[in-house]
Amino acid sequence: MKAIRVGQGFDVHRFSAPEEGRRLMLMGCEIPHDRGLAGHSDADVMLHALMDALLGAAGLGDIGHHFPDTDPAYRGADSAVLLERVMGDLSERGWEVVNADVCLIGERPKIGPFRLRMRDRVAPLLGVPPEALNVKATTTEKLGFTGRGEGLAAQAVVLIQRN
Repeated sequence: MKAIRVGQGFDVHRFSAPEEGRRLMLMGCEIPHDRGLAGHSDADVMLHALMDALLGAAGLGDIGHHFPDTDPAYRGADSAVLLERVMGDLSERGWEVVNADVCLIGERPKIGPFRLRMRDRVAPLLGVPPEALNVKATTTEKLGFTGRGEGLAAQAVVLIQRN
């Protein structure tokens, strides 16, 4: 009998000041934008939500527990590398990803032109075919901090299974 679990994740980062020169990383891809996101790591809000969903589904806590922002080892860390570590933890416990859905929340940047590249970058890290990873975005109709362009949020849902 297979065990299945669902996990959900959420993350938010404010935009950095343009003079900080941070790159905008989303789903492990650099996206052209006038500002990056502020954070201890590369601040990839979409991968952070995805990792939280995976860890939650497996009952392994959250990314703050695994990769604390008080640890200098994670300063500027590539979130795709952190995702590989999360996947290693899940694999050691016999879990595999069935599918995932990740949603960016913000007015801009528009990710339509990058959606397939994002999916193709992350699906292999999850061990799933590209069609098992959905990448999408929505706005907040100019309401709240994302609507004012102060930052971005992301949410993710995953389904994992264990034999």
